Amino acid sequence: MGKRKIGMWLYQNGGGDVIQEKMIKLLNERDIEVIPNINLRDAIAKNGHILWNDIKLDKLDLFFSYNAGEQTQYQMYLYRALNRVIPMINSFEAFELTEDKFHTSFLLRKNKIQTADYKLCHRDDSYHLNAIIKKWDKMVYKPTDGWGGVGLTKIENQETLDMLIPFLNQMDLRYFYVEKFINYDNTDYRVDIVDGQFVGCYGRKAGGSDWRTNITSGGSVFVREPNEDVIKLALDAAKVTGLDIAGVDIIYDKDKEKYVVLEVNGIPAFATPEQEKLGLNFNDKKIELIVDLIDKKTK
Repeated sequence: MGKRKIGMWLYQNGGGDVIQEKMIKLLNERDIEVIPNINLRDAIAKNGHILWNDIKLDKLDLFFSYNAGEQTQYQMYLYRALNRVIPMINSFEAFELTEDKFHTSFLLRKNKIQTADYKLCHRDDSYHLNAIIKKWDKMVYKPTDGWGGVGLTKIENQETLDMLIPFLNQMDLRYFYVEKFINYDNTDYRVDIVDGQFVGCYGRKAGGSDWRTNITSGGSVFVREPNEDVIKLALDAAKVTGLDIAGVDIIYDKDKEKYVVLEVNGIPAFATPEQEKLGLNFNDKKIELIVDLIDKKTK
């Protein structure tokens, strides 16, 4: 068997460049060659091959794609094609699933994993939209493919809903996905899972009067120890979605008195240097588990 060779595309901001350097060093020690910074934006498909700088990516032993902020439709299109012929982390199927909030919630619920109550209906189905707000009192509109809290809209009454509909019509959305607003303490758990193993956890707290805990929406990170129920819920969610690497967002529903999976992320960021100073110390463990996973998948 020849020397194993993998491709890697890992985000470089927020300490990602240091993470990549550590990962490559450990992989090289296992006699695995790494071609870094493969951005599929610069690749072309030609006569049965996907080429990047004259390298046939379809001949690699594995491709590790880990860059949420720079994903484009073209890259994902090639991501899917590449996944048909070589191993990927995460697989395209799992990544595509968790990029869509409705499909993720639908599958989790079918597997008896508690999520926020949700409804998906046609945009023009005003009967159901009006019935939902009357029944739930408060709900959250979510773009099914959004991330970082972008586009989340809290709907607290009929007037807010009436104002939102024309805006959605302009966007030409064919469906409308909403979740019941959960009564919680404006904090969540972000639990990292790699290859079915618990890696680490931290908390996020909404900033000021905002109800969103996302960092990009003004939320802040704090050290938080999960209990066994939170860890099990995260492990179950990662398993059901099929993700090799997962970041599971969990909150505590005060009304139902149970933990709820709010979202499953296929590219959960490593702790930044600033967050490591706060005490988030799971990066090395996460790197080692990913290296083990790559080693296992390429043998």
